[in-house]
Amino acid sequence: MTRDALMPAYARLPVTLVRGEGCRVWADDDTPYLDLLGGLGALSLGHAHPRWVRAVCDAAATLGLTTNLVTTAPQAALAARLAAITPVDDATVFFCNSGAEANEALLKLVRKHGLATGRPVVLALEGSFHGRTIAALAATGQPQKRAPFEPLVDWIRFVPPGDAAALDEGLAPGDVGAVLLEPILGEGGIVALSPEYLRAVRDRCDASGALFAADEVQTGSGRTGRWLALEAAGVRPDVVTLAKALGGGLPIGAVLARADLAFGPGEHGSTFGGGPIPCAAALAVLDTIEAEGLLANTSAMGALLRDEVARLAPSSALTDIRGDGLLCGFRVPGENATDVVEALLARGVLASTAGPDVVRCTPPLVIGPAEIDEAAKALAAALQDAA
Repeated sequence: MTRDALMPAYARLPVTLVRGEGCRVWADDDTPYLDLLGGLGALSLGHAHPRWVRAVCDAAATLGLTTNLVTTAPQAALAARLAAITPVDDATVFFCNSGAEANEALLKLVRKHGLATGRPVVLALEGSFHGRTIAALAATGQPQKRAPFEPLVDWIRFVPPGDAAALDEGLAPGDVGAVLLEPILGEGGIVALSPEYLRAVRDRCDASGALFAADEVQTGSGRTGRWLALEAAGVRPDVVTLAKALGGGLPIGAVLARADLAFGPGEHGSTFGGGPIPCAAALAVLDTIEAEGLLANTSAMGALLRDEVARLAPSSALTDIRGDGLLCGFRVPGENATDVVEALLARGVLASTAGPDVVRCTPPLVIGPAEIDEAAKALAAALQDAA
């Protein structure tokens, strides 16, 4: 199958997929692969989960896209559900179509609040990744991603992650209206911020009057074995973004913010955001996670994968194991993570990189012990091959 008409915006693996079931996919030559990509963390229930498929089909057969000038039952139900399970006080919800869009909306919210309070700056973390749209890219702490498009917005500055003293220096001018962070830096190498640091950020935001803004696009919706990764630190954000795993394979993003921060009429909008079909899909995701005990499964299977790889992989081929739940990072010597991903592909496993030296695994939350065993053996062998 030719791909010549596709813009070369991605470093694609040399495979064309045609179908999937559970944690397995098949290429157009009928080669099977264990899917540890999981849509880069978006495929929470795996391929063709019957509860999700039924919900999407029923929604598509009931009501197509309307407009956000009216409300639909799936949209209202999903907003209420997210507000109930997400630790944001007096939460209100805005729906969009992706993580980048959700972070753009978050940045507009905190910018509006900052301008109103005389604190217009957003403090973000070096190594972070918040999306490829303009403001989200400006808040991304990876200069190589920003450079081709600069100058971008000028009201964001960066501090090193995990460094409370640097955080204090960043807040010292008194012009910071919000601190934006990922609890686990995803594209930045699966780097987890410690509970102590996250609590320090919350304390300093409270003391300075800044908002605590959390990007849980990759870590939220069950990916770490909790609805939010921040729950492990007992931290409540003022505004938080979700996407990826929330839709189970359909595009949806969400911003949850305190009611006093919410957009008013005309301040933001989305043609497709919160449509009945992706909202029905997201409700099916939440229902299935609860009904099938997938939060507990995610914690257990992620720990098992990291333990098994640590046991099987040669020490010379692995320098660090990172992550939480089923957001797993395996750091390799040098910058040969791409070599490991290619070796995995040759062994029938799909994975990705998170920077040049980290192999990332974000399988569906439904993955079981037998598949984890297969994944660990393949990853250990691929690490050896690449080393």
